Amino acid sequence: MLRSVETREYGRPGMMRWLIVVMALFVGFSGANVMAEEKKEEEPKPVTKVAGQITEEWFYDKEGLIKALGEAEANKEGVKSAEIWGEIVRTSPTGVVEKSPAKFTLEETKGVMGEVGAELADIGLFTTNNLWIMLAGCLVFLMHLGFASLESGLTRSKNTVNILFKNTMIICIGLLTYAIAGFALMYPGSWSIDGFLGYAGFGVTHNDAASNSPEYAAYTYHTDFFFQAMFAATAATIVSGAVAGRVKLSTFLIFSTLFVGICYPIVGSWKWGTGWLDGLGFYDFAGSTLVHSVGGWGALIMVILLGPRLGKYNKDGSANSIPGSSMPLAAVGVFLLWFGWFGFNGGSVLSADAAGVSLVLVTTSLAAAAGGLAAGLISWMHDGKPDLSMGLNGILAGLVGITAGADQMAVWEAVVIGLVAGVLVYFAVIAIDRTFKIDDPVGAISVHLVCGIWGTLAVGIFGAKASMAQLGYQAVGVLAYGVATIVFCLVVGLALKAAMGLRVSESEEIEGLDVGEHGMEAYPDFQTTVALQLER
Repeated sequence: MLRSVETREYGRPGMMRWLIVVMALFVGFSGANVMAEEKKEEEPKPVTKVAGQITEEWFYDKEGLIKALGEAEANKEGVKSAEIWGEIVRTSPTGVVEKSPAKFTLEETKGVMGEVGAELADIGLFTTNNLWIMLAGCLVFLMHLGFASLESGLTRSKNTVNILFKNTMIICIGLLTYAIAGFALMYPGSWSIDGFLGYAGFGVTHNDAASNSPEYAAYTYHTDFFFQAMFAATAATIVSGAVAGRVKLSTFLIFSTLFVGICYPIVGSWKWGTGWLDGLGFYDFAGSTLVHSVGGWGALIMVILLGPRLGKYNKDGSANSIPGSSMPLAAVGVFLLWFGWFGFNGGSVLSADAAGVSLVLVTTSLAAAAGGLAAGLISWMHDGKPDLSMGLNGILAGLVGITAGADQMAVWEAVVIGLVAGVLVYFAVIAIDRTFKIDDPVGAISVHLVCGIWGTLAVGIFGAKASMAQLGYQAVGVLAYGVATIVFCLVVGLALKAAMGLRVSESEEIEGLDVGEHGMEAYPDFQTTVALQLER
Protein backbone atom coordinates (compact mmCIF):
# COMPACT_ATOMS: atom_id res chain seq x y z
CA MET A 1 0.00 0.00 0.00
CA LEU A 2 2.75 2.32 0.76
CA ARG A 3 4.33 1.67 -2.60
CA SER A 4 1.07 2.39 -4.46
CA VAL A 5 0.81 5.68 -2.64
CA GLU A 6 4.37 6.52 -3.61
CA THR A 7 3.53 5.68 -7.24
CA ARG A 8 0.57 8.05 -7.25
CA GLU A 9 2.45 10.86 -5.51
CA TYR A 10 5.46 10.65 -7.78
CA GLY A 11 3.44 10.19 -10.94
CA ARG A 12 2.03 13.69 -10.89
CA PRO A 13 5.36 15.42 -10.38
CA GLY A 14 6.66 13.44 -13.34
CA MET A 15 4.10 15.07 -15.56
CA MET A 16 4.89 18.43 -14.00
CA ARG A 17 8.57 18.02 -14.78
CA TRP A 18 7.79 17.53 -18.47
CA LEU A 19 5.55 20.57 -18.41
CA ILE A 20 8.28 22.67 -16.77
CA VAL A 21 10.83 21.48 -19.31
CA VAL A 22 8.55 22.44 -22.21
CA MET A 23 7.87 25.86 -20.69
CA ALA A 24 11.56 26.43 -20.05
CA LEU A 25 12.38 25.59 -23.66
CA PHE A 26 9.69 27.97 -24.85
CA VAL A 27 10.84 30.81 -22.58
CA GLY A 28 14.47 30.21 -23.48
CA PHE A 29 13.67 30.24 -27.18
CA SER A 30 11.62 33.43 -26.80
CA GLY A 31 14.34 35.06 -24.70
CA ALA A 32 16.95 34.12 -27.27
CA ASN A 33 14.84 35.75 -29.96
CA VAL A 34 14.41 38.91 -27.85
CA MET A 35 18.13 39.06 -27.10
CA ALA A 36 18.86 38.51 -30.75
CA GLU A 37 16.52 41.36 -31.67
CA GLU A 38 18.09 43.63 -29.00
CA LYS A 39 21.55 42.70 -30.21
CA LYS A 40 20.46 43.34 -33.74
CA GLU A 41 19.15 46.79 -32.73
CA GLU A 42 22.38 47.59 -30.94
CA GLU A 43 24.52 46.76 -33.95
CA PRO A 44 25.60 49.91 -35.78
CA LYS A 45 24.11 50.48 -39.18
CA PRO A 46 26.56 49.89 -42.01
CA VAL A 47 27.91 52.69 -44.13
CA THR A 48 27.42 51.97 -47.80
CA LYS A 49 30.02 53.00 -50.38
CA VAL A 50 30.22 52.24 -54.09
CA ALA A 51 33.64 51.42 -55.55
CA GLY A 52 33.18 50.96 -59.27
CA GLN A 53 30.54 48.26 -59.61
CA ILE A 54 31.28 46.80 -56.19
CA THR A 55 29.06 47.86 -53.27
CA GLU A 56 30.92 48.06 -49.98
CA GLU A 57 29.24 48.08 -46.57
CA TRP A 58 31.50 49.16 -43.72
CA PHE A 59 30.57 47.84 -40.29
CA TYR A 60 32.17 49.47 -37.26
CA ASP A 61 32.53 48.13 -33.74
CA LYS A 62 30.66 50.83 -31.83
CA GLU A 63 32.25 49.99 -28.47
CA GLY A 64 35.64 49.93 -30.12
CA LEU A 65 35.00 53.30 -31.71
CA ILE A 66 34.00 54.87 -28.39
CA LYS A 67 37.08 53.41 -26.71
CA ALA A 68 39.32 54.63 -29.52
CA LEU A 69 37.83 58.11 -29.32
CA GLY A 70 38.47 58.16 -25.59
CA GLU A 71 42.08 57.08 -26.10
CA ALA A 72 42.52 59.67 -28.81
CA GLU A 73 41.55 62.40 -26.33
CA ALA A 74 44.66 61.56 -24.30
CA ASN A 75 46.83 60.82 -27.33
CA LYS A 76 48.99 63.76 -28.34
CA GLU A 77 49.06 62.47 -31.90
CA GLY A 78 45.30 63.00 -32.15
CA VAL A 79 42.60 61.04 -33.89
CA LYS A 80 44.56 60.43 -37.08
CA SER A 81 46.73 57.80 -35.42
CA ALA A 82 43.88 55.97 -33.63
CA GLU A 83 42.43 52.89 -35.31
CA ILE A 84 39.44 50.60 -34.84
CA TRP A 85 38.56 47.16 -36.16
CA GLY A 86 35.54 46.55 -38.32
CA GLU A 87 34.35 44.52 -41.27
CA ILE A 88 33.90 45.23 -44.98
CA VAL A 89 31.19 43.37 -46.88
CA ARG A 90 31.68 43.62 -50.65
CA THR A 91 28.78 42.73 -52.97
CA SER A 92 29.38 42.36 -56.72
CA PRO A 93 26.75 43.09 -59.42
CA THR A 94 26.21 39.33 -59.77
CA GLY A 95 25.40 39.02 -56.04
CA VAL A 96 28.66 37.47 -54.89
CA VAL A 97 29.28 38.49 -51.25
CA GLU A 98 32.76 38.72 -49.78
CA LYS A 99 33.43 39.57 -46.11
CA SER A 100 36.76 40.61 -44.72
CA PRO A 101 37.99 42.19 -41.47
CA ALA A 102 39.40 45.69 -41.78
CA LYS A 103 41.05 48.33 -39.68
CA PHE A 104 39.91 51.95 -40.06
CA THR A 105 41.41 55.16 -38.76
CA LEU A 106 39.22 57.54 -36.83
CA GLU A 107 39.91 60.09 -39.54
CA GLU A 108 38.18 57.76 -42.03
CA THR A 109 35.20 57.33 -39.73
CA LYS A 110 34.87 61.05 -39.11
CA GLY A 111 31.45 62.13 -40.23
CA VAL A 112 30.42 58.52 -40.82
CA MET A 113 30.09 57.74 -37.12
CA GLY A 114 29.66 61.35 -36.11
CA GLU A 115 26.71 60.52 -33.90
CA VAL A 116 28.87 58.39 -31.65
CA GLY A 117 31.56 61.04 -31.46
CA ALA A 118 29.04 63.79 -30.72
CA GLU A 119 27.39 61.66 -28.06
CA LEU A 120 30.73 60.96 -26.43
CA ALA A 121 31.72 64.64 -26.59
CA ASP A 122 28.43 65.71 -25.00
CA ILE A 123 28.83 63.17 -22.20
CA GLY A 124 32.43 64.24 -21.63
CA LEU A 125 31.56 67.95 -21.50
CA PHE A 126 28.58 67.34 -19.24
CA THR A 127 30.75 65.32 -16.85
CA THR A 128 33.52 67.93 -16.91
CA ASN A 129 31.07 70.75 -16.21
CA ASN A 130 29.63 68.84 -13.28
CA LEU A 131 33.05 67.99 -11.89
CA TRP A 132 34.25 71.59 -12.02
CA ILE A 133 31.12 73.05 -10.44
CA MET A 134 31.15 70.43 -7.68
CA LEU A 135 34.82 71.14 -6.96
CA ALA A 136 34.04 74.87 -6.98
CA GLY A 137 31.29 74.21 -4.43
CA CYS A 138 33.85 72.42 -2.25
CA LEU A 139 36.11 75.47 -2.46
CA VAL A 140 33.24 77.73 -1.39
CA PHE A 141 32.60 75.37 1.53
CA LEU A 142 36.24 75.85 2.55
CA MET A 143 35.58 79.59 2.81
CA HIS A 144 33.58 78.94 5.97
CA LEU A 145 36.76 77.72 7.63
CA GLY A 146 38.38 80.92 6.39
CA PHE A 147 35.65 83.08 7.93
CA ALA A 148 35.89 81.16 11.21
CA SER A 149 39.68 81.59 11.33
CA LEU A 150 39.58 85.26 10.38
CA GLU A 151 36.91 86.13 12.94
CA SER A 152 38.64 84.14 15.68
CA GLY A 153 41.94 85.87 14.96
CA LEU A 154 40.53 89.41 14.92
CA THR A 155 38.50 89.04 18.14
CA ARG A 156 39.39 88.31 21.76
CA SER A 157 40.49 84.83 22.73
CA LYS A 158 37.76 84.64 25.39
CA ASN A 159 35.16 84.54 22.58
CA THR A 160 36.86 82.01 20.30
CA VAL A 161 34.66 79.01 21.10
CA ASN A 162 31.59 81.18 20.52
CA ILE A 163 32.91 82.33 17.14
CA LEU A 164 33.70 78.78 16.05
CA PHE A 165 30.35 77.44 17.23
CA LYS A 166 28.44 80.16 15.38
CA ASN A 167 30.31 79.50 12.16
CA THR A 168 29.78 75.76 12.52
CA MET A 169 26.05 76.18 13.08
CA ILE A 170 25.69 78.70 10.25
CA ILE A 171 26.78 76.23 7.58
CA CYS A 172 24.62 73.49 9.11
CA ILE A 173 21.58 75.78 9.32
CA GLY A 174 22.30 77.26 5.90
CA LEU A 175 22.40 73.90 4.10
CA LEU A 176 19.23 72.61 5.75
CA THR A 177 17.14 75.77 5.34
CA TYR A 178 18.28 76.17 1.76
CA ALA A 179 17.25 72.58 1.08
CA ILE A 180 13.87 72.97 2.78
CA ALA A 181 12.84 76.29 1.25
CA GLY A 182 15.68 78.54 0.12
CA PHE A 183 16.51 76.90 -3.20
CA ALA A 184 12.86 76.84 -4.25
CA LEU A 185 12.44 80.51 -3.27
CA MET A 186 15.58 81.62 -5.10
CA TYR A 187 14.87 79.70 -8.30
CA PRO A 188 11.06 79.56 -8.35
CA GLY A 189 10.50 78.86 -12.03
CA SER A 190 7.16 80.65 -11.86
CA TRP A 191 6.04 83.68 -9.87
CA SER A 192 3.25 84.29 -7.38
CA ILE A 193 4.07 88.02 -7.47
CA ASP A 194 5.57 88.61 -10.89
CA GLY A 195 9.34 89.04 -10.67
CA PHE A 196 9.31 89.48 -6.88
CA LEU A 197 8.20 86.28 -5.18
CA GLY A 198 7.79 82.68 -6.30
CA TYR A 199 8.13 79.18 -4.89
CA ALA A 200 9.05 76.00 -6.73
CA GLY A 201 7.91 73.60 -4.01
CA PHE A 202 9.05 72.12 -0.73
CA GLY A 203 12.48 70.51 -0.48
CA VAL A 204 15.08 69.19 -2.91
CA THR A 205 12.80 66.85 -4.80
CA HIS A 206 14.05 66.44 -8.37
CA ASN A 207 15.55 62.99 -8.81
CA ASP A 208 14.30 62.07 -12.26
CA ALA A 209 16.53 61.25 -15.20
CA ALA A 210 15.90 64.58 -16.95
CA SER A 211 16.99 66.61 -13.90
CA ASN A 212 20.29 64.78 -13.76
CA SER A 213 21.05 64.92 -17.48
CA PRO A 214 21.92 67.62 -20.04
CA GLU A 215 18.18 68.22 -20.40
CA TYR A 216 18.34 70.19 -17.12
CA ALA A 217 21.40 72.36 -17.90
CA ALA A 218 25.14 71.99 -18.45
CA TYR A 219 25.12 70.35 -15.02
CA THR A 220 22.68 68.30 -12.95
CA TYR A 221 19.96 69.53 -10.62
CA HIS A 222 21.86 68.19 -7.61
CA THR A 223 25.07 69.91 -8.69
CA ASP A 224 23.11 73.13 -9.03
CA PHE A 225 21.70 72.82 -5.51
CA PHE A 226 25.05 71.87 -4.00
CA PHE A 227 26.88 74.85 -5.47
CA GLN A 228 24.16 77.39 -4.67
CA ALA A 229 23.69 76.08 -1.12
CA MET A 230 27.34 76.78 -0.33
CA PHE A 231 26.72 80.44 -1.16
CA ALA A 232 23.64 80.75 1.02
CA ALA A 233 25.30 80.55 4.43
CA THR A 234 28.00 83.08 3.49
CA ALA A 235 25.68 86.05 3.99
CA ALA A 236 24.95 85.07 7.61
CA THR A 237 28.67 84.46 8.24
CA ILE A 238 29.33 88.10 7.35
CA VAL A 239 26.92 89.15 10.10
CA SER A 240 28.61 86.81 12.59
CA GLY A 241 31.92 88.66 12.52
CA ALA A 242 30.37 92.09 12.94
CA VAL A 243 28.34 91.16 16.05
CA ALA A 244 31.12 89.15 17.68
CA GLY A 245 31.73 89.43 21.42
CA ARG A 246 28.30 90.52 22.64
CA VAL A 247 25.41 88.84 20.81
CA LYS A 248 23.27 86.13 22.40
CA LEU A 249 23.93 82.80 20.73
CA SER A 250 20.29 81.66 20.65
CA THR A 251 19.10 84.96 19.20
CA PHE A 252 21.81 84.98 16.56
CA LEU A 253 21.03 81.45 15.42
CA ILE A 254 17.33 82.26 15.01
CA PHE A 255 18.24 85.40 13.08
CA SER A 256 20.61 83.40 10.85
CA THR A 257 17.93 80.81 10.12
CA LEU A 258 15.45 83.46 8.98
CA PHE A 259 18.09 85.47 7.14
CA VAL A 260 19.40 82.51 5.13
CA GLY A 261 16.07 80.76 4.72
CA ILE A 262 13.90 83.74 3.72
CA CYS A 263 15.69 87.05 3.10
CA TYR A 264 18.67 85.89 1.05
CA PRO A 265 16.80 83.58 -1.37
CA ILE A 266 13.90 85.97 -1.99
CA VAL A 267 16.08 88.96 -2.85
CA GLY A 268 18.46 86.63 -4.68
CA SER A 269 15.62 85.52 -6.95
CA TRP A 270 15.26 89.08 -8.24
CA LYS A 271 18.44 88.59 -10.25
CA TRP A 272 19.62 84.97 -10.27
CA GLY A 273 16.08 83.60 -10.32
CA THR A 274 15.29 85.73 -13.43
CA GLY A 275 13.22 88.18 -11.39
CA TRP A 276 12.49 91.85 -11.99
CA LEU A 277 16.08 93.09 -11.60
CA ASP A 278 17.29 90.55 -14.12
CA GLY A 279 14.66 91.78 -16.54
CA LEU A 280 15.72 95.37 -15.90
CA GLY A 281 19.33 94.64 -16.88
CA PHE A 282 21.00 94.59 -13.46
CA TYR A 283 24.14 92.43 -13.47
CA ASP A 284 25.89 90.64 -10.61
CA PHE A 285 28.05 87.77 -11.81
CA ALA A 286 28.87 86.06 -8.52
CA GLY A 287 27.39 88.16 -5.73
CA SER A 288 29.05 91.48 -4.86
CA THR A 289 25.54 92.60 -4.00
CA LEU A 290 23.47 89.41 -3.82
CA VAL A 291 25.80 87.82 -1.27
CA HIS A 292 28.21 90.40 0.12
CA SER A 293 26.14 93.57 0.26
CA VAL A 294 23.13 91.64 1.56
CA GLY A 295 25.35 90.26 4.34
CA GLY A 296 26.85 93.71 4.87
CA TRP A 297 23.45 95.38 5.24
CA GLY A 298 22.44 92.68 7.72
CA ALA A 299 25.65 93.24 9.68
CA LEU A 300 25.11 97.01 9.77
CA ILE A 301 21.56 96.77 11.13
CA MET A 302 22.39 94.14 13.75
CA VAL A 303 25.47 96.05 14.96
CA ILE A 304 23.39 99.22 15.36
CA LEU A 305 20.71 97.33 17.30
CA LEU A 306 23.34 95.67 19.51
CA GLY A 307 25.56 98.65 20.25
CA PRO A 308 29.35 98.62 20.73
CA ARG A 309 31.38 96.25 22.89
CA LEU A 310 32.10 97.33 26.45
CA GLY A 311 35.16 99.57 26.57
CA LYS A 312 35.18 100.32 22.86
CA TYR A 313 34.28 104.03 23.20
CA ASN A 314 35.13 106.54 25.89
CA LYS A 315 32.75 109.14 27.29
CA ASP A 316 34.26 111.79 25.02
CA GLY A 317 33.47 109.64 21.99
CA SER A 318 37.04 108.59 21.24
CA ALA A 319 37.57 104.99 20.18
CA ASN A 320 39.81 102.45 21.85
CA SER A 321 41.59 99.78 19.90
CA ILE A 322 40.71 96.24 20.98
CA PRO A 323 43.39 93.98 19.47
CA GLY A 324 42.54 90.56 18.13
CA SER A 325 43.81 87.38 19.73
CA SER A 326 45.85 85.95 16.84
CA MET A 327 47.06 87.72 13.73
CA PRO A 328 48.55 84.47 12.35
CA LEU A 329 45.09 82.89 12.55
CA ALA A 330 43.58 85.94 10.85
CA ALA A 331 46.14 85.66 8.03
CA VAL A 332 45.37 81.95 7.60
CA GLY A 333 41.69 82.84 7.38
CA VAL A 334 42.24 85.41 4.64
CA PHE A 335 44.34 83.04 2.53
CA LEU A 336 41.71 80.32 2.91
CA LEU A 337 39.09 82.81 1.76
CA TRP A 338 41.23 83.88 -1.19
CA PHE A 339 41.68 80.24 -2.18
CA GLY A 340 37.98 79.53 -1.78
CA TRP A 341 37.12 82.56 -3.89
CA PHE A 342 38.50 80.78 -6.94
CA GLY A 343 35.53 78.46 -6.56
CA PHE A 344 33.18 81.28 -5.60
CA ASN A 345 33.88 83.21 -8.82
CA GLY A 346 35.26 80.45 -11.03
CA GLY A 347 32.32 78.16 -10.37
CA SER A 348 29.89 80.98 -11.16
CA VAL A 349 30.76 80.55 -14.84
CA LEU A 350 28.46 77.51 -14.40
CA SER A 351 30.49 75.44 -16.83
CA ALA A 352 34.05 74.29 -17.36
CA ASP A 353 34.43 76.64 -20.32
CA ALA A 354 38.20 77.13 -20.55
CA ALA A 355 38.12 80.73 -21.75
CA GLY A 356 35.51 81.84 -19.24
CA VAL A 357 36.95 80.15 -16.17
CA SER A 358 40.54 81.16 -16.88
CA LEU A 359 39.60 84.82 -17.33
CA VAL A 360 37.61 84.84 -14.10
CA LEU A 361 40.46 83.27 -12.13
CA VAL A 362 42.93 85.83 -13.48
CA THR A 363 40.71 88.87 -12.77
CA THR A 364 39.89 87.50 -9.30
CA SER A 365 43.57 86.97 -8.45
CA LEU A 366 44.73 90.36 -9.66
CA ALA A 367 41.93 92.31 -7.99
CA ALA A 368 42.73 90.63 -4.66
CA ALA A 369 46.44 91.36 -5.03
CA ALA A 370 45.79 94.99 -5.97
CA GLY A 371 43.40 95.45 -3.03
CA GLY A 372 45.87 94.03 -0.53
CA LEU A 373 48.72 96.16 -1.87
CA ALA A 374 46.64 99.34 -1.89
CA ALA A 375 45.33 98.92 1.67
CA GLY A 376 48.76 97.93 2.99
CA LEU A 377 50.53 100.91 1.40
CA ILE A 378 47.82 103.39 2.38
CA SER A 379 48.04 102.27 6.02
CA TRP A 380 51.84 102.63 5.88
CA MET A 381 51.70 106.13 4.45
CA HIS A 382 48.80 107.31 6.59
CA ASP A 383 49.76 105.76 9.94
CA GLY A 384 53.54 105.71 9.60
CA LYS A 385 53.70 101.93 9.93
CA PRO A 386 52.11 99.18 7.81
CA ASP A 387 48.99 97.59 9.33
CA LEU A 388 48.67 93.84 8.69
CA SER A 389 44.94 93.78 9.40
CA MET A 390 44.40 96.50 6.80
CA GLY A 391 46.44 94.59 4.24
CA LEU A 392 44.40 91.46 4.89
CA ASN A 393 41.11 93.32 4.66
CA GLY A 394 42.38 94.94 1.46
CA ILE A 395 42.71 91.49 -0.13
CA LEU A 396 39.11 90.69 0.82
CA ALA A 397 38.00 94.10 -0.42
CA GLY A 398 39.55 93.43 -3.83
CA LEU A 399 37.84 90.04 -3.97
CA VAL A 400 34.43 91.46 -3.07
CA GLY A 401 34.92 94.31 -5.55
CA ILE A 402 35.66 92.09 -8.55
CA THR A 403 32.95 89.53 -7.83
CA ALA A 404 30.12 91.38 -9.60
CA GLY A 405 31.97 91.65 -12.92
CA ALA A 406 34.80 89.12 -12.84
CA ASP A 407 33.73 87.71 -16.21
CA GLN A 408 33.36 91.12 -17.86
CA MET A 409 36.66 92.82 -17.06
CA ALA A 410 39.96 93.12 -18.86
CA VAL A 411 43.04 92.45 -16.77
CA TRP A 412 43.89 96.12 -16.22
CA GLU A 413 40.29 96.88 -15.23
CA ALA A 414 40.39 94.17 -12.58
CA VAL A 415 43.55 95.72 -11.15
CA VAL A 416 41.92 99.18 -11.00
CA ILE A 417 38.81 97.79 -9.32
CA GLY A 418 41.00 96.04 -6.73
CA LEU A 419 43.09 99.16 -6.09
CA VAL A 420 40.02 101.32 -5.52
CA ALA A 421 38.53 98.67 -3.22
CA GLY A 422 41.75 98.57 -1.18
CA VAL A 423 41.71 102.33 -0.69
CA LEU A 424 37.98 102.35 0.08
CA VAL A 425 38.21 99.68 2.75
CA TYR A 426 40.95 101.50 4.62
CA PHE A 427 39.04 104.77 4.92
CA ALA A 428 35.71 102.98 5.45
CA VAL A 429 37.09 101.11 8.48
CA ILE A 430 38.30 104.36 10.00
CA ALA A 431 35.08 106.27 9.25
CA ILE A 432 32.76 103.53 10.55
CA ASP A 433 34.85 103.04 13.69
CA ARG A 434 35.66 106.64 14.60
CA THR A 435 33.16 108.89 12.85
CA PHE A 436 29.96 106.84 12.94
CA LYS A 437 30.85 105.02 16.20
CA ILE A 438 29.77 101.65 14.81
CA ASP A 439 31.73 98.83 16.42
CA ASP A 440 32.63 96.20 13.84
CA PRO A 441 35.44 94.00 15.24
CA VAL A 442 36.43 92.43 11.91
CA GLY A 443 35.66 95.21 9.42
CA ALA A 444 32.87 93.19 7.81
CA ILE A 445 30.73 96.22 6.98
CA SER A 446 33.63 97.98 5.26
CA VAL A 447 34.72 94.90 3.32
CA HIS A 448 31.40 93.39 2.29
CA LEU A 449 28.96 96.31 2.20
CA VAL A 450 31.10 99.23 1.06
CA CYS A 451 33.21 97.25 -1.40
CA GLY A 452 30.22 95.19 -2.48
CA ILE A 453 28.49 98.40 -3.54
CA TRP A 454 31.65 99.57 -5.29
CA GLY A 455 32.06 96.31 -7.18
CA THR A 456 28.44 96.34 -8.30
CA LEU A 457 28.67 99.92 -9.61
CA ALA A 458 32.01 99.11 -11.27
CA VAL A 459 30.17 96.87 -13.75
CA GLY A 460 28.63 100.04 -15.22
CA ILE A 461 31.99 101.84 -15.31
CA PHE A 462 34.40 99.16 -16.56
CA GLY A 463 34.23 96.06 -18.70
CA ALA A 464 32.07 94.81 -21.53
CA LYS A 465 28.84 96.20 -20.09
CA ALA A 466 30.12 99.68 -19.23
CA SER A 467 27.61 102.45 -20.05
CA MET A 468 25.55 105.10 -18.31
CA ALA A 469 22.46 102.95 -18.72
CA GLN A 470 24.17 99.96 -17.09
CA LEU A 471 25.43 102.17 -14.26
CA GLY A 472 21.83 103.19 -13.67
CA TYR A 473 20.69 99.55 -13.56
CA GLN A 474 23.45 98.77 -11.08
CA ALA A 475 22.47 101.68 -8.85
CA VAL A 476 18.84 100.55 -8.85
CA GLY A 477 19.96 97.07 -7.81
CA VAL A 478 22.14 98.39 -4.98
CA LEU A 479 19.25 100.52 -3.71
CA ALA A 480 16.68 97.72 -3.99
CA TYR A 481 18.79 95.19 -2.13
CA GLY A 482 19.67 97.75 0.52
CA VAL A 483 16.06 98.72 1.23
CA ALA A 484 14.77 95.15 1.26
CA THR A 485 17.53 93.81 3.53
CA ILE A 486 17.32 96.76 5.94
CA VAL A 487 13.56 96.38 6.32
CA PHE A 488 13.81 92.61 6.85
CA CYS A 489 16.62 92.88 9.41
CA LEU A 490 14.93 95.70 11.31
CA VAL A 491 11.68 93.77 11.61
CA VAL A 492 13.36 90.50 12.62
CA GLY A 493 16.00 92.17 14.80
CA LEU A 494 13.53 94.31 16.75
CA ALA A 495 11.17 91.35 17.19
CA LEU A 496 13.98 89.19 18.55
CA LYS A 497 15.18 92.00 20.78
CA ALA A 498 11.73 92.36 22.30
CA ALA A 499 11.10 88.62 22.64
CA MET A 500 14.52 87.26 23.65
CA GLY A 501 17.00 90.08 23.88
CA LEU A 502 19.94 90.53 21.55
CA ARG A 503 22.81 91.04 23.92
CA VAL A 504 24.45 89.01 26.68
CA SER A 505 24.77 90.48 30.17
CA GLU A 506 27.69 92.73 31.08
CA SER A 507 29.18 90.07 33.34
CA GLU A 508 29.05 87.47 30.52
CA GLU A 509 30.66 89.91 28.10
CA ILE A 510 33.46 90.72 30.53
CA GLU A 511 34.05 87.08 31.41
CA GLY A 512 33.80 86.05 27.78
CA LEU A 513 31.15 84.28 25.75
CA ASP A 514 33.12 81.04 25.78
CA VAL A 515 32.43 80.61 29.49
CA GLY A 516 29.08 82.42 29.61
CA GLU A 517 27.46 80.76 26.60
CA HIS A 518 29.38 77.48 26.33
CA GLY A 519 30.98 76.74 29.69
CA MET A 520 34.34 76.07 28.06
CA GLU A 521 37.48 77.83 26.87
CA ALA A 522 39.38 77.73 23.60
CA TYR A 523 42.76 78.15 25.32
CA PRO A 524 42.21 76.93 28.92
CA ASP A 525 45.88 76.72 29.91
CA PHE A 526 46.68 80.17 28.55
CA GLN A 527 43.59 81.84 30.02
CA THR A 528 44.08 80.22 33.42
CA THR A 529 47.71 81.38 33.51
CA VAL A 530 46.73 84.95 32.64
CA ALA A 531 44.02 84.93 35.33
CA LEU A 532 46.52 83.76 37.98
CA GLN A 533 49.02 86.45 36.98
CA LEU A 534 46.33 89.12 37.25
CA GLU A 535 45.36 87.90 40.73
CA ARG A 536 48.97 88.22 41.90
